[in-house]
Amino acid sequence: MVADLGCGPGWHLPALPDGSIALDGAAAMLDLVPAHAPRSPRVRADLRALPFARHSLDGAWANKAYVHIDRRLMPMALWDLHRVLRVGGRAELGVFGGDTDLGPFAGDDFPGRMFSSWPADLLRHVLTGAGFSIISMESDGEPPSERHSVVIERVRTLADVVGPGMDLLLCGLNPSVYSADRGMGFARAGNRAWPALLASGLARIDRDPIALFRRGVGMTDLIKRATPNAKELTRAEYRAGFARLDALCSWLRPGAVCVVGLTGWREASGDRSAATGWQDIRLGDRPVYLMPNPSGANAHTNVDDLASHFRAAMSGHP
Repeated sequence: MVADLGCGPGWHLPALPDGSIALDGAAAMLDLVPAHAPRSPRVRADLRALPFARHSLDGAWANKAYVHIDRRLMPMALWDLHRVLRVGGRAELGVFGGDTDLGPFAGDDFPGRMFSSWPADLLRHVLTGAGFSIISMESDGEPPSERHSVVIERVRTLADVVGPGMDLLLCGLNPSVYSADRGMGFARAGNRAWPALLASGLARIDRDPIALFRRGVGMTDLIKRATPNAKELTRAEYRAGFARLDALCSWLRPGAVCVVGLTGWREASGDRSAATGWQDIRLGDRPVYLMPNPSGANAHTNVDDLASHFRAAMSGHP
């Protein structure tokens, strides 16, 4: 099952599998689809709230569709794309090159439309954070007409839950396979992160990262690859993860970053003596708070201790 996301009048549907879903936000565009793809079911919906079940799509095509979303809201739109694609499912996206969150396009034939554009490096970081492997990325043209064509594959991992206006960004080391399969960080019953988040007052609903995000707390991982344990992670992955996180924080500017787990931070930052509390090293010039690992295997801490760390990080004051 394949969907053309932002299909417009359906020009690209004949090149997709017969019966591919035509999705657009404009009823007038969907009315034109049968002339090009009479067997395609038509769905009127928002790219940021796809009306499909988890893992229900095998693939997606989105040519110049996500360009109309405020760039700062793109991570959550990609979170939803990650949700609906099966593991291993692929999507092809066409976006503009440049560096604009949302603004008019010079010379547009339809004045009043707004577009976002992407520096290639930031686009790579955001796609990786959204839980995709970049299969290919081709760029052509020059700004303001530069275009990136990207083929991505949905990885068995977690997608970032991030956006503008975050008071706090929680950063784990990397997802466990168990958490990746359940679509949320710290998912195991024995992990004390969610009980501590509830006890701290940061969370009001257990194991619901979207509800937590609506309260101003985002979630990401230093390394996106899901593993049974951290021993499989490589030095190169730590370096790449630190660079991605630094770029993400520089762009979205959360109030503070709370890194969960001393060992991962020490490896990624190079500060082998780092202790819990506020750090000298910052991410994207944002303050970093380091706290213990909430895993049930960590016998040196408890829910009350972890809750106090979450409250300290939320204070945002080094």
